[in-house]
Amino acid sequence: MDLPTYNGAATTRPASSLSHRVPIIFRRLHRFQQMDFELAAWQLTYLCLAPKRVYRNVYFHKQTKNTWARDDPAILVLIGACLCVSAVAWSVVYSYGVLDAIKLALFMILRDYLLTGIIIATILWFTSNRLLLAPPSHSTPADSSVEWAYAFDVHTNAFFPLYLALYLAQLFLLPVVLKDNWVCLWVGNTLYLAAFAQYTYGIYLGLNALPFLVRSELLLSPLLPLFTAYIISLLGFNVAKHVLPAYFGS
Repeated sequence: MDLPTYNGAATTRPASSLSHRVPIIFRRLHRFQQMDFELAAWQLTYLCLAPKRVYRNVYFHKQTKNTWARDDPAILVLIGACLCVSAVAWSVVYSYGVLDAIKLALFMILRDYLLTGIIIATILWFTSNRLLLAPPSHSTPADSSVEWAYAFDVHTNAFFPLYLALYLAQLFLLPVVLKDNWVCLWVGNTLYLAAFAQYTYGIYLGLNALPFLVRSELLLSPLLPLFTAYIISLLGFNVAKHVLPAYFGS
């Protein structure tokens, strides 16, 4: 009578299937020697100067690796490093200790970038596949659907210009945006407008690059309430004066 031999496979198979559900960009975070930091730095630069050039490589990546999402986590490491630098700088401004600075860096990476990105990527993945897919036809590939990992890539690309505006530029403009006059209010509120408008436009560019999506202009719809709120805020609501104390707890 043969002994059952499926127990080992039963215990390893769920773990293996679970690991394959994690996007490859996260599974490769420990492989620093295989990361292309030069390409990642080029992408971060052009995300600010000419973001459309970054998305031209998406088609090449799909043809060579059969996936729209990037598989090199170097850009995640660079963004994490940038957030650590910002955390140190903001900690100096607010006279934080070492432990508070480390906690701030973790909050910026885990909450502001990763957790927010997971939520937004999930929303984009769900709504794009439900509302924006082109009707099936003979010219549409069978795998025409938005990958969750690609939706997270789109968030990553859109996040960096927002980072430059709110985590770096606002730091240098802090003495200006916190002053009690209308010109400084206008400078600060315009900075927030530019940051979130760039993020929204970056989301649009990322999904608009996929040839099987239609009505991607709907992704620009948040700009209308954003501009409306900006105009109303110019009547006397200083965004930085409300956001920074709530963020840094001071």
